[in-house]
Amino acid sequence: MTLNYDLHSHSTASDGVLTPSELVIRAHNQGVTTLALTDHDTISGLNEALDTAKSVTINLISGIELSTTWKKRCLHIVGLNINPHSSILLEGIKQQQTIRAERAQTIALKLEKQGIYGAYKAVTIAAKDGMITRSHFADFLVKENYVTRNQAAFDRYLGERKPAYVPTVWVELADALLWIKAAGGVAVLAHPLRYKMTATWMRRLLAEFKEMGGDGIEVVTGRSNPEEIKLSYNYAKKFELAGSVGSDFHTPKNQWVELGRCYPLPEGIQAIWDLFTKNGN
Repeated sequence: MTLNYDLHSHSTASDGVLTPSELVIRAHNQGVTTLALTDHDTISGLNEALDTAKSVTINLISGIELSTTWKKRCLHIVGLNINPHSSILLEGIKQQQTIRAERAQTIALKLEKQGIYGAYKAVTIAAKDGMITRSHFADFLVKENYVTRNQAAFDRYLGERKPAYVPTVWVELADALLWIKAAGGVAVLAHPLRYKMTATWMRRLLAEFKEMGGDGIEVVTGRSNPEEIKLSYNYAKKFELAGSVGSDFHTPKNQWVELGRCYPLPEGIQAIWDLFTKNGN
């Protein structure tokens, strides 16, 4: 049996469009053998996903994607094989939830200044028990016909330097790594090339990330081309970090990013899943 790992995906618990159950079933149908659900700053979808995984015989890894701050930059850290019952992690998630709620309220107020009302109530309903993300606001702006598509919502209102953009100070990178470690998980820098850092800044980040206890980086993402994989692979080798593979799947409507449809992890570096240990989840 060929193993197919996809260790970065999102459900309706954050900004994905499929429920946790639907996500697991789609992953199974796409040939994924090990899936990680890594919603933004929440684990609220894990129980449903784990239950469904048992019925379709897919290996479900408990995960989370934490928004963090490093040198005034926002970085996303994926925590894999976490114990979702960790009190330290749960307390950290509460902090993130508070930050997200305050950001959502501020975004809604800024939209009101643009003559757009009702956003906060709408995104709160849409998010249900999950985390409110900017994608929820983008969906609202499309639904109410202020823009025609989600990217236009970011280009016109939600993106950096736009009228409803809110700069956010997330938890410090070091603290997020401590939460993941306390939960028995491994910490992975998500989509490292998306941050548009110079090589000098990337080397500085990876050196500090490694020193803080970081375990790996996503060498292969759903959008990676061979040249990008080679660059990420070289960073993993240089800093002795394990390599991970994750599509960062959000929606079936994006034909370019699909569950399980990633290049394989190149040989010559340690696979992140080799670091997983039993942690009771």
